[in-house]
This record gives sequence, C-alpha cells and structure tokens, in this order.
Amino acid sequence: MFKEFKEFAMKGSMVDLAIGIVIGAAFGKIITSLVSDVIMPPIGLLLGKVDFASLFIDLSGKGYATLAEAKAAGAATINYGLFLNTLIDFIIVAFVIFLIIKQINRMKREEAPAPPDTKDCPFCYTGIP
Repeated sequence: MFKEFKEFAMKGSMVDLAIGIVIGAAFGKIITSLVSDVIMPPIGLLLGKVDFASLFIDLSGKGYATLAEAKAAGAATINYGLFLNTLIDFIIVAFVIFLIIKQINRMKREEAPAPPDTKDCPFCYTGIP
C-alpha cells in the first residue's frame, strides 16, 4: 500500500494537481483557523489583551472605536492587524509546504548508479571490459 501511495504521489498528472489544489485550499482554511483562533489569542493576551484582527489605523480622522464601525461608516482604514494574521498564516503554510517537499524529495532520491562493467588492468592501468 505504501509503495502504491509513493507511485501515486510521484506522478505528475492533472488529476493529482487538482487533488493537491483541493487539499491545499482545505489546509489553508485549517491554518487560518489555527492562527486566528489558537495562536493569536494567547499572543494578544501576552501583549495586553490585544485582538490583532481589530487593529487598524483610521485614515479619515474621525476616531472610530472598532474596525466594524469604521467599515460600516465607509471610512478608509489600514488594517494592519488582519495583515499580521495573514502574514503568520503564510509563514506557517510555507513552512509546512517546505517540510512536505523535503519529505517528497527524500522519497524520490535516485538509487546509486550501477558499478561500471570495466576494471582496471593491473599492468597498464587502463579500463578493460
């Protein structure tokens, strides 16, 4: 079963690519949830009960209390807290993909080449069949 899986994983067909895209999209949702629901709340708590998703800069100058209020009023904002969440998402996904590719490359390593069919002549030191 492992051998079949390895052969399947090493094929470069469109079906494999489509499956990878679907799994990647689902994996991205899992990572987004991990970052926003598990990782960022403790970090925010350590930094003084900060919710990173609600961090923003109000460019209109009217001083909205929350990001939701600013968006409802149509104010221009720089949502750097959401950017931080997305950046952490990207770093985690990139690291996991790096680990997966590293394992795939380890499985794909080519076997050592066969020894040559020649040997050196003990008298003239040239290769002979």
